[in-house]
Amino acid sequence: MAVINVALAGRSYDVTIEAGLLDDLARRAEAFLRSFAGRKVPFVADTNTHRLYKEQVETALSMAGYSADWFVVDPGEAAKSWAVLERLTDWLLAMGVTRSDHVFALGGGVVGDLTGFACAVMKRGCGFVQIPTTLLAQVDSSVGGKTAINTAAGKNLIGAFHQPAAVLIDPLVLNTLPDREMRAGYAEVLKYGLLGDAEFFGWLTQNGKDVLAREPAALSHAIAASIAEKARIVAEDERETTGVRALLNLGHTFGHALEAETGFSDRLLHGEAVALGMVLAARYSARRGEMSAADAARSAAAIADAGLPAEITELGMDCTGARLVDHMRHDKKMETGTLPFLLLRGIGAAYLARDVELADVAAFLDSELGL
Repeated sequence: MAVINVALAGRSYDVTIEAGLLDDLARRAEAFLRSFAGRKVPFVADTNTHRLYKEQVETALSMAGYSADWFVVDPGEAAKSWAVLERLTDWLLAMGVTRSDHVFALGGGVVGDLTGFACAVMKRGCGFVQIPTTLLAQVDSSVGGKTAINTAAGKNLIGAFHQPAAVLIDPLVLNTLPDREMRAGYAEVLKYGLLGDAEFFGWLTQNGKDVLAREPAALSHAIAASIAEKARIVAEDERETTGVRALLNLGHTFGHALEAETGFSDRLLHGEAVALGMVLAARYSARRGEMSAADAARSAAAIADAGLPAEITELGMDCTGARLVDHMRHDKKMETGTLPFLLLRGIGAAYLARDVELADVAAFLDSELGL
């Protein structure tokens, strides 16, 4: 078992990583269940996690005298909408959830983002507990307090910072995760090495296949190392005001544009978009003379070796660099007409560039698209 503390003034919480934790849920979450004596515990899940873990969760709760009620959403980004948020908050109000209660989010990043935002606005803020069931959610979205829904204008543009009371991670749940989703989550693991830990990146190039194969020791180490790096950054810059937390967005500016162009659909999963976005960030950094071509190629090779997209032409998009840049103009990081970019001076050395010309980015993307 590993316990990593996310150290925030007045709102610190623990991330617990333990194989078999779901079977021991009532004990691990005891402090967050007590207020539900005589009432049902609210769980939010998608149809997949509900089907896979409903019985396991209810058995674990029943051993301590609790029972669950479920709000189930369809899988995918479409669940992060105003309509679903309204239904969820109405359901929580009907359940009589109070500010001292905790709602449980059992699922991937979509479930965590939706539940966290609902809890942020419920009676001006109630508690929630993250139980992430995808690798991407375990190492990234469940930690740090970013919650949001999507709108027609773009992804995650309506949201709030609302930290969970705890994050409970059972690596065994990843045994039911489809291989494609596992690879998508692994992109975020690689991100931590690329942005600030060259040694971890080197370890991943040697052990990544074991992580993807769900070998217990390698998988647990990768999860713990990723969370420790994120916890350190979040503790230093919780609300992304100093530029430190922005490092976690490596690959995301390019990636979100690719997601928008592919309709935020299963055609390109978020982790896949981030993976390709990191390749593009590395190559663009090399174009600017800030990262060696060898390091850019090494970054792309690690992503390709994991079975993730490393070439924009793989997506079969009929678009131009200018069109992708237009998507970037809706990025929530846009400030006074400029968009900061996460670029690299080398593996493990990400930095925030504020002097990027979008016209140059469009020309770079045209070259990547073969135009």
